[in-house]
Parts: sequence; structure tokens; C-alpha cells
Amino acid sequence: MRLAIPVSNGVLSQHFGHAECFLFLDVDPSNAAIHKAAEVPAPPHQPGLLPAWLKGHGAEVVLVGGIGPRAVQLLQAEAIRVVSGIRGLEPGQLVEEFLRGRLAEGADPCNHGHHGEGCSH
Repeated sequence: MRLAIPVSNGVLSQHFGHAECFLFLDVDPSNAAIHKAAEVPAPPHQPGLLPAWLKGHGAEVVLVGGIGPRAVQLLQAEAIRVVSGIRGLEPGQLVEEFLRGRLAEGADPCNHGHHGEGCSH
């Protein structure tokens, strides 16, 4: 399984669409092992671009902090699972928590409220 984590300044980015890069990890959930990890610079921010870009990199699951409902829909349309609302974990801890089944899927989408009609993260 390939996980994707948006990262800024070495930690989980709390704004999905504005991450500096994405950490891609090939993991085996049956034994909680990480087989391969690679950090890839994110493309320039453009609404709607990231889901197809992530799918092109083989992502099956995205572990995120804040993300808007439209981004979630676009990711799901690409058959990418979204685990959101994550706070305060470094990428290594985040992967460990996910592999141990301790993260809820689809929790707490972005709602910081300064985007007008809705968030596009």
C-alpha cells in the first residue's frame, strides 16, 4: 500500500493544498513495515490538481490535517482513501498510528473559515 503525507517544514502540513512536498511511503499493513520512503516536491498550488498528481504517484491513502470537502471528493474519485483531521504528529508517528489502526478516516475536514464559501485545501 502506498501512503502519501503532505509535509511542510518537515512536519505534517495542516493545509493539504499548500504542502511543500509529499512523503510517499510503501508500507505493508500486515506487519506494519515501511519498505520504501521518498519525498517529492509538490506541484505549484492549483485547485483540483493534487488528486490526479497523487494518483500518478501511486497513492492509495492520504494522511492529512486540514482538507476541504471538494478536495476529499476529488481524492475519492481517484480511489484514494482520505484520513483527515490529524494534528500534532510527525510523519513517522503518523504512519505508525495509521498502521496500528489508531486514526479515524474522514474526521474533521478543514474549517478555518477564511476562504469564503468553503475551503479548497
